Amino acid sequence: MAIESRTMRPRDVRTFVSRCMLVGRPVMIWGPPGIGKSDLIAEIGNETGRPVIDMRLLLLEPTDIKGIPYYDPETKTMKWAQPADLPTATYLSNAILFLDEINAAAPSVQAAAYQLILNRRVGEYVLPPNVSMICAGNRESDKGVTYRMPSPLANRLVHVEMAVNFEDWQLWAINNTVRADVVGFLTQHKHKLFNFDPKSPDKAFATPRSWFFVNQLLDDNLPESMNTALVAGTVGEGLSTEFAAHRKYAAQMPRSEDVLMGREKQLKVKELGPMYSLTISMCYTLKEWVEKAEKGEDGFDKKKWHECVDNFFQFMMDNFQHEMIVLGAKTSLRDYQLPIQHRELKTFKDFHAKYGKFILED
Repeated sequence: MAIESRTMRPRDVRTFVSRCMLVGRPVMIWGPPGIGKSDLIAEIGNETGRPVIDMRLLLLEPTDIKGIPYYDPETKTMKWAQPADLPTATYLSNAILFLDEINAAAPSVQAAAYQLILNRRVGEYVLPPNVSMICAGNRESDKGVTYRMPSPLANRLVHVEMAVNFEDWQLWAINNTVRADVVGFLTQHKHKLFNFDPKSPDKAFATPRSWFFVNQLLDDNLPESMNTALVAGTVGEGLSTEFAAHRKYAAQMPRSEDVLMGREKQLKVKELGPMYSLTISMCYTLKEWVEKAEKGEDGFDKKKWHECVDNFFQFMMDNFQHEMIVLGAKTSLRDYQLPIQHRELKTFKDFHAKYGKFILED
């Protein structure tokens, strides 16, 4: 049976799942590999203060859900020892039980999981009433190992398909301090965030997950040939070549610290991708410095920090194209929510007159 479901961006899937959890309905999130399904559930758990029990069914045995039978000499009957990972009335009683890769597990494991979803119990074990159940898996069209979902189970789940959305990923990447060169490259080439093709024989391909691996693997102290090889092994040969060219130009950009301190005022390299990277890097640095200003560290205070913000806006107006200026302002004001006081800025009147309406439109 093919399961049809509405496709949503991650931000909307979060709202969808939260509503289903509120009324106690189990959810099934469909989607291609590497787009952040499990990360989304972890974030919901963190935001709501609820523990997430992440059970990767592909790696489990039936006894991991059903438990192990044992003989009770007092009753002279067989009973089941409950698995330690499942919640009880006194252990993680308000948890989110996340059954990942449910349609890729062995049929015997699926059968045990189905009992839990259909009846909220399996054998002698009963799921606590405040536990929410969320399932996830790849689509059959993704060419992974999947089994068709039985109709009775499908009818008990609320289905949604999650799609990749660059704006949602960019906000997540900025808030998780993903490398500026990675964010800058993908901001210029949004469509290269995800290029999974189930028909392609390539072993490495781009997904939000594999780009995060790139973020972890890159090391500016390594030879660039090694960094390129690491990127190729993560997102593929073609993208590694493009990304290497991006990094070459980005290396010629001024340091964000020098721009913000007013030591660099002119931009010599006008390549768009590296300009994106520099903009993100300056926002990262302002975020780090405002925390120092609030604590009075390294001689920073709010007045000195606002001088750096002034340099940020002035540098963009003097060197960047319109879209880059708007992006930098939105990133600093909306995504990072930097505590900028416009009365403290010498550049505010000029900047607001030229670009204010474009920032407010979004």
